[in-house]
Amino acid sequence: MNFEIGADWCMKIGSKVINPDVRRLFDMKEVIYDEAWLKNAENDDLYYMYRGLSLSKKDEATMLENHLRYDITVIPPKALGCEFVKTAGHYHPFVPETELSYTELYEVLKGEAHYILQKKENGDITDMVVIEAKEGDKVIIPPNYGHVTINPSNKTLRMSNWVSSDFSSIYDPIKEKCGAAYFEDKDGNFIKNKNYDNLPKIRFLKPSNYVKAASKVGLSKDKEMYGLIRKDTNLLDYLNKPQDFDFEDFV
Repeated sequence: MNFEIGADWCMKIGSKVINPDVRRLFDMKEVIYDEAWLKNAENDDLYYMYRGLSLSKKDEATMLENHLRYDITVIPPKALGCEFVKTAGHYHPFVPETELSYTELYEVLKGEAHYILQKKENGDITDMVVIEAKEGDKVIIPPNYGHVTINPSNKTLRMSNWVSSDFSSIYDPIKEKCGAAYFEDKDGNFIKNKNYDNLPKIRFLKPSNYVKAASKVGLSKDKEMYGLIRKDTNLLDYLNKPQDFDFEDFV
């Protein structure tokens, strides 16, 4: 997707101008690890979210018909005390009449990202995953995993996502725990969040486009995933119907 972002953080796609939703530091003060730094910090912009994007009326109609949404998030480089800048983190609700939450698909458009995934079962965290992704990489968030994105570099991270349009993200569980189960500091160390009990060790995985099942859902490093909406929307069915999909090959 070709787009431009101006100095005022408005996005221009063709003749359309999109204003972002802005996440500011004090919006997510509960999940910042470095509390001493936070006491004297300014309420700066942290990242910018552009939701419900499309390149044409036809694409927009296809997304509406298939209950899909395409977003872009821009995260400039910044230090949050001893952490790199990150997202607030969230879970997804369960798909009706199932015990599986909605899934999500990310792509790194520019820069690099660390995705921290944590699986919650019966109130406990039973799996922790970290995925290091670079430009062109795709990352599937499987059912029942909460997740946080970190920009671990001195370059702006631009990432896109496909997600079902049938739900809103759930932020409170991570906020109530004062962050994800692990924090990553600027030296690359992962620090356990004291508000969680009996945490599993972290598994480090490659992005989803490197696994054997990637071709089944149309993922490859050298093709932007926006094109899936024009190629075959069935390739995105797992975003609305995770119960019909086997995620074992991705996590």
